[in-house]
Amino acid sequence: MIKERLTSLDIFRGFTIMLMTIVNNPGSWGSIYPPLQHAEWNGCTPTDLVFPFFIFIMGTAVPFAMPNKTYDSTIFYKILVRSLRIFCLGLFLNFYSNIGFLGLHGIASLIEKILITFFVAYALLGKFSPKIKTILAFSVLGSLLFLTYSGIPAYQNIRIPGVLQRIAIVYFFTSLLYLKSTMKTQIWVAATLLLGYWALITLVPVPGIGAANLEKGTNLAAYIDNLFLKNHMYSQTKTWDPEGILSMLPAIASGIIGMLMGQMLNKPLPKIEIVKKMIYFGFGLIFFGLIWNFLFPINKSLWSSSFVLFTSGLATLCLSLLYYIIDIANHKNWIKLFLIWGVNPMIVFFFSGIIPEAISMIKVDHPELPGELLGFQSYFYNYGIVPLFKNPMDASLTYALVYSVFWSIILWILYKNKLIFKV
Repeated sequence: MIKERLTSLDIFRGFTIMLMTIVNNPGSWGSIYPPLQHAEWNGCTPTDLVFPFFIFIMGTAVPFAMPNKTYDSTIFYKILVRSLRIFCLGLFLNFYSNIGFLGLHGIASLIEKILITFFVAYALLGKFSPKIKTILAFSVLGSLLFLTYSGIPAYQNIRIPGVLQRIAIVYFFTSLLYLKSTMKTQIWVAATLLLGYWALITLVPVPGIGAANLEKGTNLAAYIDNLFLKNHMYSQTKTWDPEGILSMLPAIASGIIGMLMGQMLNKPLPKIEIVKKMIYFGFGLIFFGLIWNFLFPINKSLWSSSFVLFTSGLATLCLSLLYYIIDIANHKNWIKLFLIWGVNPMIVFFFSGIIPEAISMIKVDHPELPGELLGFQSYFYNYGIVPLFKNPMDASLTYALVYSVFWSIILWILYKNKLIFKV
């Protein structure tokens, strides 16, 4: 079987990455429309769909990337190295703000950070032989972990988990499961992960706390994070991590459900029949997710089992709709914008987290405080966009949209020059 790209999947990925860029880059974190914020704890907003959608999409892509299901040591190391490269890209993002080996300041420090960033990006995104890829991936991982546990003050609180790190781990286990099992086994594994996670977090007492609970910072997932990742968790939560260890189990189930949908799309059936089956599965997943919500609330931070079913169901419906519109009805005159985002996701993932910080390090004279300096990002937002709007949330959203236009231009240039960066 020949590898094929599924256009609707690329468009779904592109839309998801674009939404991620918008919600992650408001002009002001204090002025955000509610749908563009995460749910405080239980519940689900459109923003909470971005991460599970991307994991679902990654799982869906697995059968298209490996249609022959051949497994040997070469394939295993290819999957392992790709996972390590993705993991290292995410881990490096956590390092970026703290990078500084020469004691530089200002523009000199920015240049140092940029040079190191491009070196790491080239090592992890560049095209090399499998042997060189392996050496570079392990070298970068070893260097970053050494710095993390070296005792050097600048790196002693570096966060280890993250979005790309979770994607890497889910990709590794999902890919191996796909190659080594049938769809029936995959369904059983996903069900076991979701039921097992629910049992662990709702039945197992939390050492030092007491009875099992689903509250912030006192649940079993938080205990395990604090036990193994102490001082290396998300800075805003400190005692637990939203991409922590235990919640990796249901996240893998999210990837497996996406993988099952990918295999369904590859079945030798009429395309309209595939769409019908996906719609049935999508609504079924949403229904069971909402039912489970009464016992195990939909919660992104916990990546609850109900959250997995609910978000996977929505993702299945979105993909089935796009599949019908693009791959069956052949309505493609509107897709180019999302396509250029969808074929180069890793570039956006990596550099969209770095560019805002880099721009903030560029200082300009403060318009209102003589002798004071202001980061260019703040200057552009506060004096270029805010004065145009009465509603601060409109200004904040406009800044995010301008940033997405900036990325659209970059991605268009890459697409026109046939530059697609794969890990």
